Amino acid sequence: MSTAFRYWQLVTINAAGKRKTQEITPAKDFFADKFPEYTAESDVPDAKVQRELLQLSRDSITDKSCLAERCLLCLISWQIEQVCWQIEAQFGNAHGFSCSDLLPYVLDDDGSLEQTGSYQCLGRRILLSFDPAKSHLATWINLKVKQHPELNKLLLELGLYRVTDWSLLNNTLPKKLKQILTEFHSLTSIEVADFLALLKSYHEVYRLQRLQQSSLGICPQPTTQQLEQIAFSLQSQIGQKLDNETVMAQLQRLATYLREYRIYNKSSFLPTAREYPVDIAAVENHDENENEQMEFLHLYREQFLVCLEQAFNIVVTLWVNRLQLKSGNRAQIFLQALQLFHCQQMSMTEIAQILELRAQYAVTRLLKLKEFRADVQREFVKILYKRVTDLAQHYSHPERLKKLEQQLASILHTQSSILFREAEIESQTVNKNSPNSLFSETLCRYLDSLDVSI
Repeated sequence: MSTAFRYWQLVTINAAGKRKTQEITPAKDFFADKFPEYTAESDVPDAKVQRELLQLSRDSITDKSCLAERCLLCLISWQIEQVCWQIEAQFGNAHGFSCSDLLPYVLDDDGSLEQTGSYQCLGRRILLSFDPAKSHLATWINLKVKQHPELNKLLLELGLYRVTDWSLLNNTLPKKLKQILTEFHSLTSIEVADFLALLKSYHEVYRLQRLQQSSLGICPQPTTQQLEQIAFSLQSQIGQKLDNETVMAQLQRLATYLREYRIYNKSSFLPTAREYPVDIAAVENHDENENEQMEFLHLYREQFLVCLEQAFNIVVTLWVNRLQLKSGNRAQIFLQALQLFHCQQMSMTEIAQILELRAQYAVTRLLKLKEFRADVQREFVKILYKRVTDLAQHYSHPERLKKLEQQLASILHTQSSILFREAEIESQTVNKNSPNSLFSETLCRYLDSLDVSI
């Protein structure tokens, strides 16, 4: 339901680019006359009211049709803003933008009762293209706002490329993949060959089935059966049978490489952040209460960081205890090396000199960064999965909760893979002038709490 005043108050942008609301008096009077049972603060049954207004707006052009259209355009402006709030909730923190940065690109309605000139505002384009037989209005608004070219151009510049992993893999040719992995990511010939084999198997199974079924719309993640088929196809190429979890992880890793290239290629900006929040819309129905989705996403973002800190606490404690059994001061040296590498962004050579270790290789053997990240990721996903499933019980209907839990593990693995891939890239290119990854920022806060001294 919507509050009645949203049918005659327009959300728009002032000359300074700031949000404001504008009352459209003729629309207010028309709504009061048409629906006298609703006051300004009344909750309105949207389906009924929208159906009547839409029917009136599509009658022959009269004063009533123009006013009915204006009421709908006012409501659409509020829902456009709601979509921008959702985008901020999902991606704003990671990519450094807010809802107010997005609004000037989508709120271009001047409040006129009739279209003047050839230009159509976004709200009017949404309304004219809306087919009530195929979709709900809120769902259609959500889709069209997220497809808006100017908005997506801005998001690209901010390092956000909102295409599913599976669509990226579907639309990538082997020849192009080889070029991207070799020239852009500088992978070894063996790594490139493995990923080419993986893409070939993915195309043979997932893409072929999608074409055979004439599937349209968003590419969903591969099913368990498809992962098994991909693994079987891959085995014939590389001579090794991988389990479903490994196949999924490798597909997501490959998609991350492609996403980084696409962002750079489309915007000329190297991605500096990642979309960490889970996209609950990928699991839940788009027509559910949007305020609950936003609340869920807000709580999720909080839990994401809390769980990451807890994972560091578990893993660092285990590593320290293990090192203390080998040597009394080796554990303290390990903590100091972590602090110097991740927080002060020193090279292995510099760390070796400061901690009086033999050489760079001694620091590398001590830190075992790849193994350390893997341990943290494993604990992180385990803790976060438990937290998010607990949260989801309050935001998902019982009959859909089981489906949500089935999909959640792979979704969280995808999100964590992005985070830890960023940490891997950071570890390979020590640069004191570049911002720390979220992995390093969180680790450094944890090390500060231990009062690690150099």
